[in-house]
Amino acid sequence: MNRSKFVGSLIGLAIGDSLGAQSEGCFAVEIIEDSISRYTDDTAMMIGVAESLIECHGLNAEHMVKKFLENYEKEPWRGYGAGPPRIFRMIKQGAKWDKTLDKELYPDGSFGNGSAMRVAPIGLLYQDDPNELREAAYKSSKITHSHPLAMEGAALEAYAIALALKEEEEFLDKLIGFTTNDVYQRKLECIRKLLPKKQNKREIVKELGNGVEAFNSVPTAIYSFLTSSSFEGSLIYAVGLGGDTDTIAAMCAAIAGAWWGVEKIPKRWREHLENRKYIEDLAENLWNMVSNG
Repeated sequence: MNRSKFVGSLIGLAIGDSLGAQSEGCFAVEIIEDSISRYTDDTAMMIGVAESLIECHGLNAEHMVKKFLENYEKEPWRGYGAGPPRIFRMIKQGAKWDKTLDKELYPDGSFGNGSAMRVAPIGLLYQDDPNELREAAYKSSKITHSHPLAMEGAALEAYAIALALKEEEEFLDKLIGFTTNDVYQRKLECIRKLLPKKQNKREIVKELGNGVEAFNSVPTAIYSFLTSSSFEGSLIYAVGLGGDTDTIAAMCAAIAGAWWGVEKIPKRWREHLENRKYIEDLAENLWNMVSNG
C-alpha cells in the first residue's frame, strides 16, 4: 500500500478546503492560486475523524463525538455551519449524542454535505471492504447528519477515495454499482454523459449542483476529479464551479490526492498549508494501521 496516497488524500483535502474557501460562490480561480493556508471546519472535522480512528483502532462513534466537541471548543472560528455547533451545545447540555439530534433542527435529519466532507480517513482505513466502509461512513455521519441522503453521500465519497487508492479503472462503474440511492444513481449516470461537456460549467452546475446538500455536491466533486489527468487540474476545475467551493474542492481533492499521491500536489500549495506536518502524521498513522493489518 502506497503511503504517498494516504498523505495525498488528507493533505489534498486540506488544500482543497483552503483553496476553495477563498473563492466561495465565485466562478473565477485566478485570484486564489498565489496563497493558501488556513483551512475551515471541513479539515478540522476530518482531523477529528482521523484522530478518533487512530486512537480507537477503528470506528468508535462515541469517541468521535468527543473529538468533534474538543476540536470545536479549541477552534470555534473555523467556519462551522449552523447545525453541528447547535448539536454540540445540545450534547454539552446533557442530550444523548446517539439520539439523531439533527432531527431537533431538521424534521427528517440534515442532508447537508458536512459528513461527506470529513469522511476521507474512513475511506482510507476501510478501503478493502465496501460493506464495512459503508457501515463506518453511516455511523460517522449519523452523529450530525442522519438523513439517508447525507449518510449515502458520505459513504459514496469514502468509497470514491478507496477506489482512487487502487487507481480503479472502472471507477465510475464501481461507484454506480455501490450506491443504493436512486438520487445518487441518477447523478452518477449523468456524470458519464456530462464528461465531454466539461467546458460548459453552467450546465454541469445545473445538472449536478454546487450547493451544500450532499446530493448536490458529492457527485460534483466526483465529476471534478474525473475532468482532469492531474491533481491541480481537478482541483482548479472544482473551485471554478462556484457555490460551496471549499467543501466541493475538499472532497474532490481528497479523491485526487488518493489517486495521484502527495508528490503530485503542487509544492507551492503544500508548503503553505496550515498544520501540514500534523495532517501528514495522521495520514501516516492510518497507513501504518492498514499496512500492519
